[in-house]
Amino acid sequence: MSSSCSHLLAALKDCLLHSDCVIKQGRLPSECLKEHADELPEQCKALRQATFECKRGMLDMRKRFRGNNVDLPPPPPKSQEQPSSTTAST
Repeated sequence: MSSSCSHLLAALKDCLLHSDCVIKQGRLPSECLKEHADELPEQCKALRQATFECKRGMLDMRKRFRGNNVDLPPPPPKSQEQPSSTTAST
């Protein structure tokens, strides 16, 4: 595979290896990806879609001319809890 998609593929492998499907249920990453895709975290689903689009972009002549510009999908937003301040200003 070309180097334009290798970072996405590595991130997808890492995400699959750290998912509950592999760790807790003891399945193979390929089995989780093919048969249990609905159980994967959102980040793995986004990486799977980005990897697919990257591979498709390698075959698309328009993207080959302009370059297959792909990047990692943004991480899902984390809920930030605001610590309550106990100091009172008077």
